[in-house]
Amino acid sequence: MVPVTRLDHAVIAVSDWQISTDFYRNVVGAEVIDVGGDRVAFRVGPNQLSVHGPGVDLAGNVARLPVRPGNSDICFVWEGPIEEAAAHLRRHDVEVEAGPVRRFGASGTGTSVYFRDPDGSLLEFISYEASPQRASSDLGSA
Repeated sequence: MVPVTRLDHAVIAVSDWQISTDFYRNVVGAEVIDVGGDRVAFRVGPNQLSVHGPGVDLAGNVARLPVRPGNSDICFVWEGPIEEAAAHLRRHDVEVEAGPVRRFGASGTGTSVYFRDPDGSLLEFISYEASPQRASSDLGSA
């Protein structure tokens, strides 16, 4: 067995450092980490999104088809009812594209809302907490 225990980081690409930094800090709740020069990374819990953007030269140390702004698809766990996540997005003038919908994630079945970052990457908040309304309707179908 290979002793891999968890994902350390994934890479996203952005077209504007400041707009993306503000979005990931304020909407996603990421801690912004200065990694030197003009570069930042976004830390969410124990996970990190390394960020490639304008002016970054990684000297070929990238995927064969490098990540481009707008082509990522990432899910974040929302601790609390998904209705609160949707309300949070509305407060930040971020459109909910889909949801709430039931989805299967790393911790089993949850409820998700989908939205986009400023470059168009698809983002998802998933909640594994049953809302009172959903829990009562789920009980009725048992």
